[in-house]
Amino acid sequence: MDKQYIMALDQGTTSSRCILFDRSGQILAAASREFSQIYPQEGWVEHDPMEIWSSQVNVAQEALLKARISATDIAAIGITNQRETTIVWDANTGEPIYNAIVWQCRRTSEYCDKLKAEGHGEIFRERTGLILDAYFSGTKIRWILDNVPGAREKARHGDLRFGTVETWLIWKLTGGAVYVTDYTNASRTLLFNIHTLQWDSDLMKILDIPGTILPQAVPCAQVYGTTKAQIFGAEIPIAGAAGDQQASLFGQACFSEGDVKHTYGTGGFMLMNTGLTPAKSGSGLLTTIAWGSDSRVSYALEGSVFVAGAAIQWLRDEVGLLASSPESEAMALAAGSNGGVYMVPAFVGLGAPHWDSYARGTILGLTRGSNKNHIVRAALESIAYQSYELLQAMRADAGREITSVKVDGGAAANDFLMQFQADILGIPVRRAAQLETTALGAAYLAGLAVGYWNDIDDITANWQLGRAFSPAMKAPERERLLANWGRAVNCARGFVEEK
Repeated sequence: MDKQYIMALDQGTTSSRCILFDRSGQILAAASREFSQIYPQEGWVEHDPMEIWSSQVNVAQEALLKARISATDIAAIGITNQRETTIVWDANTGEPIYNAIVWQCRRTSEYCDKLKAEGHGEIFRERTGLILDAYFSGTKIRWILDNVPGAREKARHGDLRFGTVETWLIWKLTGGAVYVTDYTNASRTLLFNIHTLQWDSDLMKILDIPGTILPQAVPCAQVYGTTKAQIFGAEIPIAGAAGDQQASLFGQACFSEGDVKHTYGTGGFMLMNTGLTPAKSGSGLLTTIAWGSDSRVSYALEGSVFVAGAAIQWLRDEVGLLASSPESEAMALAAGSNGGVYMVPAFVGLGAPHWDSYARGTILGLTRGSNKNHIVRAALESIAYQSYELLQAMRADAGREITSVKVDGGAAANDFLMQFQADILGIPVRRAAQLETTALGAAYLAGLAVGYWNDIDDITANWQLGRAFSPAMKAPERERLLANWGRAVNCARGFVEEK
């Protein structure tokens, strides 16, 4: 393999990024661009699919310019993406028929309640590993078909395409020649049987979604096609794809059963590799595909927190308490303690292990002495408390002790948060030297498909510890904080009245 680099396209909830990696997993160049967040109604979140596309292409071109290399120096492209976000477009024109409905959007919560009341919860849980929740793609597809004029008729005639973001990008990059989704993204739709690796006709019937709009489900490491030459100046193989959290698990080299990683992004996501056997959760976690090849599929348990780093972004952009996210560390330290202030960032409900679509954000414990530092600290602490709830559920489901957690993502760079996280979890937190493990995981999958890396031993050898944080908090203090957090969560739950 004479080509020197792998391109990773990391299409996230608030930004599109491109990172170029070398064989050692080091970054040659990177570019990033934020894009618009659209809030049409309370609890609704949308993106413009064309802005996703243009921003992703622009940052890829920018990364090549920064690195002073051309497309001919790229061995392959790997794609990772915000999962569950739903795009439906016209197969003939390539134009979206509606905005992308984002994974955070809660517009189908009542429909999910109706499906559960009709007794459909168990079949979805058994076949997809998921619970009936507005988080996932299936009910979003149904909403678009029901609410966009002419959509159902077009779907019946095979004139519509559905995809999560990686499907949309692959379709656009190949000029509409390739219409696929990888196993990990397919497993987040409420339509994919994670045991047979096929779209499930029974689930499609319940949701009234025709199979004509579903892409082909394929392994995570495979050459799907090549980019149109005019996009980057030469054709480049697109050879890997995985949802962002599965890509992070792969990038963290969590290849052994029982390995756990936690990513701090817009949301917070903890995954445990459960090996070749899907583990059913009794504690509010999800069973999902970790990654899949032609020969085998690995599974994971997952806990999903809807709002983690987004809480700090909210304080920055909507409230104006800080000018930049990195300032949160100094402000939290300046507070000295949380001053009795607790924030539950349930802006779009609560994810695992509560799954409460009707919870809403709260800030509790305010006194006349509370200041902005206390509120910022409470927001950071909320990330750690939510992660604790995921770890407790994972311990119960796995039936084993978890002795450490690998961490990554933007907020993992915050030393205050990482130390507080170790204190609250009561176990060491191991921060990777390379925090861009989501993009790196996508790069690894693509590189394996084209022989850039030989096997997972090459990937394991690349992983390096950046810093370890050991718990230092005394048990009584930890228990007091967690008890107060539990009281705060109870205040947030069910705030929006069910209709």
